[in-house]
Amino acid sequence: MDAHSRGRAEDMDPADQWVLNPETGNYELRLNPSGPQSRDRSPSDSDSDSSRTRRMDSVPPQASRRRSQPQTPSRDVPGQRSRRAPGSGPENLRGAPQTAPGRRKRKQQKSRRKKALLWTGGVTAFVLVAGSTGAYLLYQHFNANINKIDVVGGTSGSTKNRAVNILLIGTDKRTGKGNEGYGDKGSVGHADTNILFHVSKDRTNATALSIPRDLITDIPDCQIKQPDGSTKTIPGTPQVRFNTSLGQDSRDPGCTMKTVKAITGLTVDHFMMADFNAIKTLSSAVGGVDVCVAHPVDDKESHLKLPAGKSKVEGEQALAFVRTRHSFGNQGDLDRIKVQQQFLASLIRKMTSGDTLSSPTKLYSLANSATKALTVDSGIGSIDHLKSLAMDLKSVNPKNVTFTTLPVLDNPAEKVHATVVVNHAQADPLFSMMRDDVSLTEVKKKKSEAASKQAALLKGKQANASDVRVKVLNGGAVAGSAQTTLTWLQNTEGVLKSENGGNYKPDLAKTTLTYAPNQADQARKLADLMGLPASALKPGTKDSVGLTPMTLVLGADFKAAGTPITAPAKAPADIQKVEADKTVCSK
Repeated sequence: MDAHSRGRAEDMDPADQWVLNPETGNYELRLNPSGPQSRDRSPSDSDSDSSRTRRMDSVPPQASRRRSQPQTPSRDVPGQRSRRAPGSGPENLRGAPQTAPGRRKRKQQKSRRKKALLWTGGVTAFVLVAGSTGAYLLYQHFNANINKIDVVGGTSGSTKNRAVNILLIGTDKRTGKGNEGYGDKGSVGHADTNILFHVSKDRTNATALSIPRDLITDIPDCQIKQPDGSTKTIPGTPQVRFNTSLGQDSRDPGCTMKTVKAITGLTVDHFMMADFNAIKTLSSAVGGVDVCVAHPVDDKESHLKLPAGKSKVEGEQALAFVRTRHSFGNQGDLDRIKVQQQFLASLIRKMTSGDTLSSPTKLYSLANSATKALTVDSGIGSIDHLKSLAMDLKSVNPKNVTFTTLPVLDNPAEKVHATVVVNHAQADPLFSMMRDDVSLTEVKKKKSEAASKQAALLKGKQANASDVRVKVLNGGAVAGSAQTTLTWLQNTEGVLKSENGGNYKPDLAKTTLTYAPNQADQARKLADLMGLPASALKPGTKDSVGLTPMTLVLGADFKAAGTPITAPAKAPADIQKVEADKTVCSK
């Protein structure tokens, strides 16, 4: 309870509960009145009091205003009391108000503990009111900072109890003060830097997959929202650079999200987009980011100048570090990606360090810079949603965050290699691992009872292939997958009691096999033949009757008949990767 409802006379003015504490020289909130005044105060008394020198460092303005008004005789309110030692006069309490003559003697002094509780309660109440007001204003300030785009696609609602995929996009648009000399002068804002951040369902690990801007791929048809709320379809473009999935032909980040899904098979839940200013402001907000270079750098193109070894960069030098392409490796985009990964890993370490988290100044600066620098989808376009997402993902340890680059090959169609294509031999196992939440680092898995029960579905007697009865449907795989799978099952594996069920709606991200309890042996056999994970098996509760087949729906994770869907336990040995808790020197 506050001063309006606790320990006061029924009609006491709350402002009159603030009294001087001579031990501190400040006014404190006294919640227990000790008795009535011995005489009424007149206007002349008030004028006389106001002429005295007072120390008002702590009294609220409301209390100050009310003390300057005459008090009515009906008020049963204690006056300010002197707590000085006997024999000391007002002149010994510099700036303290004098006690009006005629007031009744004070009661026996309360214990120090009770006084402390009263003073603390008053101060706490005052701070809580002021703090909540400040927090609201701060909330409104950060909320107003956020830029958002309403895209077609993505997800809404809570991210708890499921894997999360966030696409980080860095554009080459020259927005922001001091960025006129960077990027492409006439750029509409292409997807210059792209990282798909995948966080596992159990929040034990995350994989940050960099996608090269010069990757040649098919940009699918996509829809964008119009100002009037309607949608417009942007036709796809085959075999072009990935970076044109944004900006070109008015494509928005939703088109980039759809392109990423077409490449990886992973549905992107949200995007966060930043321009050149983001690197400058975020690096400065945390007091600089630690980087390491194997040799001295003096790049006239990016204006990066660093000595060999460890350095701290922020602002313009931080931007120069992530933009340089002539300082490391073969001076191409793939080596620049490695440098960007090193920088972001270091930034994550700095943001989650005790030095940052324990500093209100740094936290405010970081929150202010982040909300100003980022453009996000409407699904996370508020402080509440961003906070909810951050709280959900906070348990991921940086040592279990792995940066890697999409495996690629030089474009065989070019004599002078300027672009790249997906190296499917290495990329497909990597995509499968991400879809199945298999970490690229050694992570101690949380083995739940549900997961153990699901894995047990694969154990037990298997039926003969000739006894397996199944209907195959396409629910998100490549067109024609149901028929090619049916042909493979019948001609290669001897599953003759199989049929094509056509298309399944809506599309599924993952392949599923639904069956009755008395078909469990058939399900185990089909799972073994096709390499289905235990998570794909969906047992029913009632036995099948007669010749009812099982239902196999091929999801987006299905690649081809005979290609196991089960993710490998480890990533290909020669893919590039960097763990976020490791410091790497760029070469």
